[in-house]
Amino acid sequence: MTRVLSGAALVVLAVAVVWFAPPMLFVAALVILEVLAFGEYMKIAEAHETPVPGAAGAATVVTSLAFVQAAAIALDVVLISMVIAVAVLALPMWRGGRDALPRAGASLLPLLYLGLPIGTLIAIREMHGARGLFLLMLTVMVSDTAQYYTGRLFGRRKLAPAISPKKTVEGAAGGFIFGPALMAGLGHWWLPEVPVAVLIALGALIVALGIAGDLFESMLKRSAGIKDSSTLIPGHGGVLDRIDALLFAAPIYYVVLKYV
Repeated sequence: MTRVLSGAALVVLAVAVVWFAPPMLFVAALVILEVLAFGEYMKIAEAHETPVPGAAGAATVVTSLAFVQAAAIALDVVLISMVIAVAVLALPMWRGGRDALPRAGASLLPLLYLGLPIGTLIAIREMHGARGLFLLMLTVMVSDTAQYYTGRLFGRRKLAPAISPKKTVEGAAGGFIFGPALMAGLGHWWLPEVPVAVLIALGALIVALGIAGDLFESMLKRSAGIKDSSTLIPGHGGVLDRIDALLFAAPIYYVVLKYV
């Protein structure tokens, strides 16, 4: 019951922010989300004994903010600058051991894992409005829910037992049925310029990337010996636990809508 109630509260909050928040408030909400996610990432990195400089969080946020009115900002310049800045910031943290590469990698990963995906959420809302962004989020949520309940009812074969023992092939199949169906059904009204066949293919791609994103975060946590990224959301874990699928799906959704 706790999981259901907190999940419903999250949906209401997401709808309020995506549909009704003015642009600056929407960006501010995403920055708060990103800071919380970065804090959880730092916890995972510390468990791996590869701590990251706190300033890398600021660089990650700057990378996301480069997508605000992206046409007026050279994103490549921002990203290159942030990569160099974070690499320089990682230098004082090294103490002469054999962990220079893991420490540098852990410091730079948030730019790509959090900064760019969350930035694309900003750009998607600017390009296609609340409907375009919420279509992505709803597809991920419906797919995730379908995977959970289909897996509980019919799950037999493990999808990735070394990473996530509870995920099953049958659960993933449920996601691939309901995710593209919702993308095509609502997308016909919310993104009428996109052909139905493309919407179906895009929905399947979002489901696949969502599963990959979920497994990626699970791999980081399992390697660190952590069950949830935090206990912030009752019954759901932390922010990273809730947005892991979205982090992988959002950039491709953005690319398809912008260039395809």
